[in-house]
Amino acid sequence: MKCGICSKTIETTFLGKILGTHVKESKGKLHSVCFECQKKFKSKEEILKAIK
Repeated sequence: MKCGICSKTIETTFLGKILGTHVKESKGKLHSVCFECQKKFKSKEEILKAIK
């Protein structure tokens, strides 16, 4: 799985969960965001603006 902002591969745990988060836009589409980008962009609105 790749980050929607920086296109880096997101690491997963041994159970298959991502080390990051999913952000849902207003249309209902889910975007994956890595931990580093999540620290860089604090709010959900900032993350949605930065997604390519």
